[in-house]
Amino acid sequence: MIKQENYMKKLLSLNIACLSLAAAFATPHASALTIYSAGPGKLIETLAADFKASTGITVDVFQADTGKVMARLQAEASNPRADVVISASWDSAQDLDKRGWLLNYQSPNAQHVPARFKQPAYVAQGLSVLSIVWNTKSGTPRPTDWSDLTQAPFKDKVTMPDPAQSGASLDLLSGLQSRQSEKAWQLFSALKANGMVISGPNAQAMNPVLQGAKAAVFGAVDYVALGSQAKGESIEVIFPKSGTVVAPRPMMILKSSKAQDDARKFIDFVLSPQGQARVAEAYLIPARTDIAAKRSTLKEIKLLPDAEGDANYASRAALLHRFSTLFGRK
Repeated sequence: MIKQENYMKKLLSLNIACLSLAAAFATPHASALTIYSAGPGKLIETLAADFKASTGITVDVFQADTGKVMARLQAEASNPRADVVISASWDSAQDLDKRGWLLNYQSPNAQHVPARFKQPAYVAQGLSVLSIVWNTKSGTPRPTDWSDLTQAPFKDKVTMPDPAQSGASLDLLSGLQSRQSEKAWQLFSALKANGMVISGPNAQAMNPVLQGAKAAVFGAVDYVALGSQAKGESIEVIFPKSGTVVAPRPMMILKSSKAQDDARKFIDFVLSPQGQARVAEAYLIPARTDIAAKRSTLKEIKLLPDAEGDANYASRAALLHRFSTLFGRK
């Protein structure tokens, strides 16, 4: 009996030692940098792998559309898990900053990023531009402006990403509202009357056009379409002649992060020449002006005039409510 008790004590001591050893080995994983990113998935996976290879720092990634990323941040507000957030909507960064959730950080690599694409607490990873994506085999006339999609040839043949899920689509909605006011809502009313379908995130709006079931996407994220076009898809990316909106993709560090030094290193890495080259490979416009793009740049695209400050932007909730009400999505 005594021998059995001694055996059990030794076994218990061995288990405790094994657990302590396991905990010691688990520590690096527990301290991994956690990044929440709104697509493109391949880009953040590549950046995470490159960053680990360069620094030895492990990166855990949660990748989803902007709506899901923001919803997860809100759900975890009492126990934040993310260290770095990359959104597809500048508006979302403004919102988090106003809540006091973000850590101010000016990366030395941001010196080549234009002032309009950086703030004390966030900076653009890269830029996309909102466009019309047209299926060249659809049998419809080539559109040149947003309003063309309200015409009879495009009846029931247009899709649009849902601004509640697509951060870039929300930026387009915000941009048109701020620059055109009620004319923008007249445009959306005409699009609804012409049978435009509101899909989910950008890829969900794009797929029917790639497959030929629909003719065009209103407000498509250009880099996704440019990537598909490069693979031989029968589509054209068209920047409307009346002007469009830039959607910078903000990177930000949460003030609640317990790995702030590593988070700063990650921001530095993404803004390094190596990181920005990866951004260019995804057909985004690099945030840095000294890194070459693999597509049209802002100098080659007609943009709508800039809004004068945040006051001209309706609140996210108000915009989404009006849009959802118009399209019967509530």
